[in-house]
Amino acid sequence: MLLKILLTCLYTLCLTIRASAYPAEQAVLRGDAPRPLVIWHGMGDSYGSPGMLQFMDVVRKMHHGIFVHSIYLDEDLKEDEKAGFFGNMDENVERVAEQLANITELRNGFDAIGFSQGGQFLRAYVERYNSPPVNNLVTFGSQHMGISDLPMCGPYDLFCQLARRYAARGGVYNTWSQEHLVQAQYFRDPSQLDLYLKTNKFLTSINNEIPETANATYGQNFASLNALVLILFTADKTVVPKETSWFGSYAPPNSSDEQVAKTIVPMRMQPLYTGDWIGLRQLDERGAVRLDACEGEHMQLTRECWEPIVKNYVGGELSHHRSDISTVY
Repeated sequence: MLLKILLTCLYTLCLTIRASAYPAEQAVLRGDAPRPLVIWHGMGDSYGSPGMLQFMDVVRKMHHGIFVHSIYLDEDLKEDEKAGFFGNMDENVERVAEQLANITELRNGFDAIGFSQGGQFLRAYVERYNSPPVNNLVTFGSQHMGISDLPMCGPYDLFCQLARRYAARGGVYNTWSQEHLVQAQYFRDPSQLDLYLKTNKFLTSINNEIPETANATYGQNFASLNALVLILFTADKTVVPKETSWFGSYAPPNSSDEQVAKTIVPMRMQPLYTGDWIGLRQLDERGAVRLDACEGEHMQLTRECWEPIVKNYVGGELSHHRSDISTVY
């Protein structure tokens, strides 16, 4: 009897020591800490830039004890920035899935914020992998229905200028561009939809636009989100059209009239939505899609705009995550 008591005390002591040795990890795994946050930066930025570090610091002050992870494709900041212009996005999303799966603090799920192109890349993660699962997905100025013009470059954006030069030289729909130029992999020209569907491998895949290769798992995973928050920038001239942030796109031109050629097909009129190719309609009909806007140009984020969103859709209790999120690609 005495031996049993001693063994019980020893076991309890070991558990206490282990818990005190890894307090942050234990809190996350028990669900005591706020739900972790994963962010993916945009074009021309890196995972550890001053702006990203400042944003993460504000989030940590807003949600005390939160674990925040900034996705990277290279630990070298300059190389990580370069990876936002050059690389194969199918391979990159796979690498990110492995990265997230190996972070203990994310094991029970997390909220996610994608800045600009980081938003559709996070959506690709949700659709294809989602293990560990995403609870709330927030995207700022993301190109969910692609772009019909390549973003303009600043005077010192060397990688951006190089990418545009390669695209102009060979065209966005040639094999090299579709495998190596990041922006070409979500370039969707409404006047060349047949060519886009024939050559594009990334955006056509995550939007399930090709019936022969459509993957039902993508829709199941995406529809499992607790909330999808889509932010558009009202004066966005970098992302064309800006409505792509709300799953809008230019209609295919069927007239020489310029006004007709620039007609926007809104989210709820997209075949992707009406046919529910990716689970977007399920999310919307459940009341889980929020369309919001920030005043100003692309990624000119004011605190007044982003702070309420981060307060409401980041840092909830892990136990509040939807219990039906279990599908893994």
